[in-house]
Amino acid sequence: MGGDKALSLEEIKNETVDLEKVPIEEVFQQLKCNREGLSSDEGATRLQIFGPNKLEEKKESKILKFLGFMWNPLSWVMEAAAIMAIAMANGGGKPPDWQDFVGIVCLLVINSTISFIEENNAGNAAAALMAGLAPKTKVLRDGRWSEQEASILVPGDIISIKLGDIVPADARLLEGDPLKIDQSALTGESLPVNKNPYDEVFSGSTCKQGEIEAVVIATGVHTFFGKAAHLVDSTNQVGHFQKVLTAIGNFCICSIAVGMLVEIIVMYPIQHRQYRSGIDNLLVLLIGGIPIAMPTVLSVTMAIGSHRLSQQGAITKRMTAIEEMAGMDVLCSDKTGTLTLNKLTVDKNLIEVFGKGVDKEQVLLFAARASRTENQDAIDAAIVGTLADPKEARAGIREVHFFPFNPVDKRTALTYIDDRGNWHRTSKGAPEQILTLCGCKEDMKKKVHAMIDKFAERGLRSLAVAKQEVPEKTKESPGGPWQFVGLLSLFDPPRHDSAETIRRALNLGVNVKMITGDQLAIAKETGRRLGMGTNMYPSSSLLGGHKDASIAALPVEELIEKADGFAGVFPEHKYEIVKKLQERKHICGMTGDGVNDAPALKKADIGIAVADATDAARSASDIVLTEPGLSVIISAVLTSRAIFQRMKNYTIYAVSITIRIVFGFMFIALIWKFDFSPFMVLIIAILNDGTIMTISKDRVKPSPLPDSWKLKEIFATGIVLGGYLALMTVIFFWIMKDTNFFSDKFGVRSLRNSEVEMMAALYLQVSIVSQALIFVTRSRSWSFIERPGLLLLSAFLAAQLVATLIAVYAEWGFARIKGVGWGWAGIIWLYSIVFYFPLDVMKFAIRYILSGKAWRNLLENKTAFTTKKDYGREEREAQWALAQRTLHGLQAPETSNIFNEKSSYRELSEIAEQAKRRAEVARLREVLTLKGHVESVVKLKGLDIDTIQQHYTVTISNLNTILSKLTWRHFIAKVEQKAQNALQKVELPGDGKIIRFVAVVVVGGADFAYCVGVSCEGVASATDFATAFVGVYIVAMSRYPSMLISSEQVVPNKVVTTSSKIVAGMLPASSANVAFKQYLCVFAY
Repeated sequence: MGGDKALSLEEIKNETVDLEKVPIEEVFQQLKCNREGLSSDEGATRLQIFGPNKLEEKKESKILKFLGFMWNPLSWVMEAAAIMAIAMANGGGKPPDWQDFVGIVCLLVINSTISFIEENNAGNAAAALMAGLAPKTKVLRDGRWSEQEASILVPGDIISIKLGDIVPADARLLEGDPLKIDQSALTGESLPVNKNPYDEVFSGSTCKQGEIEAVVIATGVHTFFGKAAHLVDSTNQVGHFQKVLTAIGNFCICSIAVGMLVEIIVMYPIQHRQYRSGIDNLLVLLIGGIPIAMPTVLSVTMAIGSHRLSQQGAITKRMTAIEEMAGMDVLCSDKTGTLTLNKLTVDKNLIEVFGKGVDKEQVLLFAARASRTENQDAIDAAIVGTLADPKEARAGIREVHFFPFNPVDKRTALTYIDDRGNWHRTSKGAPEQILTLCGCKEDMKKKVHAMIDKFAERGLRSLAVAKQEVPEKTKESPGGPWQFVGLLSLFDPPRHDSAETIRRALNLGVNVKMITGDQLAIAKETGRRLGMGTNMYPSSSLLGGHKDASIAALPVEELIEKADGFAGVFPEHKYEIVKKLQERKHICGMTGDGVNDAPALKKADIGIAVADATDAARSASDIVLTEPGLSVIISAVLTSRAIFQRMKNYTIYAVSITIRIVFGFMFIALIWKFDFSPFMVLIIAILNDGTIMTISKDRVKPSPLPDSWKLKEIFATGIVLGGYLALMTVIFFWIMKDTNFFSDKFGVRSLRNSEVEMMAALYLQVSIVSQALIFVTRSRSWSFIERPGLLLLSAFLAAQLVATLIAVYAEWGFARIKGVGWGWAGIIWLYSIVFYFPLDVMKFAIRYILSGKAWRNLLENKTAFTTKKDYGREEREAQWALAQRTLHGLQAPETSNIFNEKSSYRELSEIAEQAKRRAEVARLREVLTLKGHVESVVKLKGLDIDTIQQHYTVTISNLNTILSKLTWRHFIAKVEQKAQNALQKVELPGDGKIIRFVAVVVVGGADFAYCVGVSCEGVASATDFATAFVGVYIVAMSRYPSMLISSEQVVPNKVVTTSSKIVAGMLPASSANVAFKQYLCVFAY
C-alpha cells in the first residue's frame, strides 16, 4: 500500500500494512507522527488502542493449579493407599475402611491447600518483583527525553537505543551510525548483525554497539516475535533441585516397597494372617512411610527464603539459584561499582600535559567535549562536572557527530565545528587505545606509561585525551593525524564496607576474585587496600603470555584458581574464567552490569546483575541486586545457606521417619503379629505435618562453608537415625508386651493383655520421638543447645499435647485404641527423653565418618599402628614449609590432588583458605614502618621527603620527651595502670601473649593525640586482636573522660599489623580524623 492514503490506527493494529519495508517518511505518515515524538495525551490514547507493550499472560485455572499439587509420585502413593482403604480393605467380614479413606483425603487436601496458598503468595510476590524489574527505555514525549517503562510504548513513539539495551519493541532506525544487534535469542544467529539507518530492529534483541534513535512500529503481541518485556525467568523452573526431590522420594518409595514386600511374603504364605489385618499393616507402611509434606515444605521454604532475599536487596529470578548460591565457593566480582563506589572524580592538579601549546584546562576541555552532556555515564559526569560550568563542554561549537563508547574501541569521540567554521575531532578513552590511535613513538609511550604507573601506584585510573583536525569537513572522513594531548587521573574510592565484606566472604569459604578491565597496577592497589591480596595477573596470562616464565608454565586452570584477580579483562576472558572454574568443580558466581558481561553471567552458576545493570545483564542473570556493593551478595549467601540448611534438615528428617515407620512397624507386625491401626498412623502424619511446616521459618545456623545436596550423607544419616528409632520402638514394645519392667519399676498396671491400651502407648511413643527428631536434624551441634524458633517449638508442644491427651483419654473403637492414663504417659515421655540423647552422638559420628577424617586417620597416618614419632609430624611440617614457600613466591606451586579431584566442599574450602592466607600476607606487606609510611605519604601528596622526616618522626628515644611536655602525664600513668590490670584478665586468641603495654603519641600534621596501645605476639589476625581488646580500651579510657583531649566520644580507629606484632589503638574522634585520614601517623612501641 502506498503513501497516498493514510491508514487508521485500527488498521495499523490489524497489520494491514508492512511498516518494516516502506520508506521511513511513509512510516511517519502512516503512524501520524514525526521525529519530535508523541504527546502524553496521544500516547495514552494509543495505549488504549494497541494495549500495553507486553505479552498477555494466560491465566492458569486456580482449580487446576490446586489439583496439580496432588499429582506427583508421593501423592500417587497416598492416593493408592486411599484406594486400598476403600476397595481392598473391604473384606474379612468388615466394611470398607471409611475412616482411613477420609483421613488420607484430608491429609492430601491439607498439604495441597498449604502448597497452593504459599505458592500463590510467592507468585504474587514474584509478580511484584517482576514489575520492579520491568524493562525501561528512553522515550521522547512532549519534546523531552525521559526514562519510562517499556510497557507504555505505542507505535509512533521515538525511542533511544544504546549499548546494552534490549530493544523494547519492533522499530525502524532513524539517522545515525550503524548498530550491531545481537538477535541470537530470536533467530539463533551466533554473531551480531549490522543494522543501518532505516533498517528494522526486533523486540527482544540486544544492542551490542552504537547508539541511535528509532521510531516504534509494533508493540506487545504485535511484535515480530512477541517477546517484549520477558526478561525475568519463571520462578517455577526445575532442574537439579527437582532431581534431588525425585531421588529422595524414590528412596522413600523403594523403602516402603521393600517393607511391604517382606510383609506380604511373611504374613500370608508363612504366618497365614487374615486378609484384612494384612491390608491394615500394609496401609500403615504406605501412610506413615511416605513424606507427603516434602514438596510442600521445601517449596514453601524456598518461596519464603526468596521473599527474604528480596527484602535484603537481592531479587531471585530463578528459585533454584538459592541452593546454588548456598554452594557458591568462588565469586568473580567486577571492581567498579561493586568493590568501589563508582563515583569518579578528576584531580585537576594531577592532569598531565603531553601536547604542545596545550595547558591543563584545555586538556580537561577536550575531554569534556568528548563526553556526553546528557544521558551520561560515570566518566562523562565526572569530567563535565569538573568544569567550572558544565555548559563549557559545548560552548562556542556545533556538534556534528558523537561516537559512543563500546567495549572494543574503548573510547568516545566528538566531531564538531568551531566558531570559525573549522572542523575538529576530540577523543577520550583507554590510554592504550588512544596511544595506538595517535601512532605515538616509543619515547612518548614510555613517558605516558611511566605516568600511568605513577597514577596507578596511588590507586588512580588514567584516561587519555587526543585531538585532530578534520580538513575534509565530513563526519565520515578519517581526518588528519591525531595528537596525544594529555592524561587525566580518575579516582574511584573503595566502598567503606568492601574490605570487611571480603574478609567475611573468605571466612565463609567464598574466594572473591577481582575481574576488572582496569590496569594491573590499579587492580593490585585496590586489592591491597581491600585486603583481598595482590596475587593478580594481566588477562594475557590466561593465554600463557605472562612475562614470568614460572607463571606462564602453570596450567591456566590452576592459575585462575589461585589468582586473586585479573586485570585488563575483555568479555571473552570473563566467560573463559567462569568456564575454567566450573571445570574445576567450583560453584561459581559472577557479578556484572554491562552487555559485555551477559555471556559470563549466563554461563556462571549464579549470575548476579548488580544495581543499575543494563537490561541485557539483568536478562542473563539469576539474581538482580537492588542495592549497590558486595555486602548485599554476602548477606544473600548467608540467607541462602540458612534456607538450604532448612531444606536439608527436613530431607534428613523425612528419610529418617520413613525408615523408622517402615521397619519399626514391620518388625512389630511380623514378630508379635500386632496390627497397628492405620487411622492412628494418619493422626501421627497429620500432627507431624502441622509441626514440620513451621521449619520454613525456623531459626537455623548457616553452614560455615559452602554447602550442597549430599545424598550420601542424607541417606546415611536417615538410615542410621531412623534405624535407631525403629529399634527403640521395637524394644519399647517388647518391654511393654513381654515383660513387667514398667509395672515393677514404676508401679503402673500391666498392658500385656490389652491390645487397645498397647495401641495408645505405642502411638504416643512413636509420636513423641518422631517429632522430637526434627530438633536433632535441624542443629549442627547439640540439639538442646541450639535454640529452635519459637514457632517450631510452639507447634511441637501443641502437637504433643494433643497426642498425649489422645493416648491418655481416647476410647475409639474403630481405631482399636483406649487411653492408658497419665501414669503410662509419664513413663513413655521419660523413655523417649532418655533414648533421645544418643541421637546427637550418632549424628556427630556419622558426620565424622562421612567427612573422611576417620579413614584418613586410620589409613594414612596409621594412628593405631604407626611407629613414627608424633604420628607423622615431620611430614606435616615439611608440607607446611612447602606451602609457605609457595605462598611467598619462593617456589613454583605443585599440582595437588585437590586440583585433580574434589569430592567434597571441605576440600574446595582449601582454595578459600589459601586466599585468606594471601590476603593476610598482603596486609602484612603493607608499608606500615615509619620510613615506608612516610614515603607513601610523599608519593600521594607530592611532598618533600626531607621535610617530612624532620617534622613527622617519632621514635622511642624522643617519646618520653614529647610526653613530658604534655600536661596530662598523670592521666597517662593512671590509664596505663587501669588498662594493664584489665588486660591481665583477658585471654588472647590462640597462643597469643602480651609483650608490652605502652602509651603512644600519634603525630598528625601539627596536632598531637594520645593513644593507648598494646603490642602482642602469636595472635592469628588483627581482627581477632581488635575483638579481644576494644572493649578493654573503652572501659579504661572512659573512666577519666574529663582528662581526654576533647569531650568527644572515644571510638576504635586503627588496628595496625606488622610482620611480628599487632598494635591496636584508640583515639578521640577529632584527632583520629586528622591523624589517620591524612596517613600522617606513627605508632611508637
